[in-house]
Amino acid sequence: MGTQPGSVRRRCRRVLYWVPGVFISLLLGRSHYAYAVQLRIVSMENVGEQVVCLTAYHLLFAMFVWSYWKTIFTSPMNPSREFHLSYAEKELLEREPRGEAHQEVLRRAAKDLPIYTRTVSGAIRYCDRCQLLKPDRCHHCSVCDKCILRMDHHCPWVNNCVGFSNYKFFLLFLAYSLLYCLFIAFHIMFLFFAAAMFSVSLSSLFGYHCWLVSKNKSTLEAFRSPVFRHGTDKNGFSLGFSKNMRQVFGDEKKYWLLPIFSSLGDGCSFPTCLVNQDPEQASTPAGLNSTSKNPENHQFPAKPLRESQSHLLTDSQSWTESSTNPGKGKAGMSNPALTMENET
Repeated sequence: MGTQPGSVRRRCRRVLYWVPGVFISLLLGRSHYAYAVQLRIVSMENVGEQVVCLTAYHLLFAMFVWSYWKTIFTSPMNPSREFHLSYAEKELLEREPRGEAHQEVLRRAAKDLPIYTRTVSGAIRYCDRCQLLKPDRCHHCSVCDKCILRMDHHCPWVNNCVGFSNYKFFLLFLAYSLLYCLFIAFHIMFLFFAAAMFSVSLSSLFGYHCWLVSKNKSTLEAFRSPVFRHGTDKNGFSLGFSKNMRQVFGDEKKYWLLPIFSSLGDGCSFPTCLVNQDPEQASTPAGLNSTSKNPENHQFPAKPLRESQSHLLTDSQSWTESSTNPGKGKAGMSNPALTMENET
């Protein structure tokens, strides 16, 4: 049998998706040859200066390539099995018309799940294509054709979705690529304009994502605030600057600058600063005050969070001054690539 036209188009699109990544790789290779070989080894006579410049350059080069590689080849995390509808629930959903009866089926399915956000109309967030209940901050990527946990955006420069499993790597990629461009911009004149152009772009992009981390927002949430049962709350996931940083980079500061997965949680549930208690959920755990509106004293969500996320809510305001708990947030202990479930 001959190849179907639709299959050929899909293969062509997959090839074209790699064009931006190949362009960056070629530009990176060219810049390495121009700086390390032509400028430093051939043109520079002082051996001591050669060693210092080449050591600093290759350190930045290695971190740039490492973080870029991790951003590209870390598979986006998808919602776990507990968010997929059972066969009986799917059949019931297909029989019910769109409307209140349809939503009632979804409400019953989401009753015991850590889901707090809703659509703009207040409905349960459900993906018809993946046939699952969307966890908080999860969105469906039309390019990957999958639901991605804490999806930020689909980046054509890495041909991958930027989300829970690789957002830290993406942020480090922006940082190290910015430093790399600034470093060579002052040494190589024929690459100056290209490096300067990327430096301006990366400066704004890196600064924007630093702001997003400080507010605990994704790019999508910055444009459209998450909707909870009590209404829209643009700062619903913000726990304060320090704790927001720790949610992305983890507890262990020694891993913050390395492209090693150290983000807290599992990508399905997140601590919130919700003020209004949800009457449909169970009461908050004993001993925790959920009535304060102080941004450093947030309500404990009624449904249980994963252990590595829950301690963000119970830590005191002085956590940044004290040592972190060595039993939690260990880098590599909860690498999502080990427990990721692929969509079929």
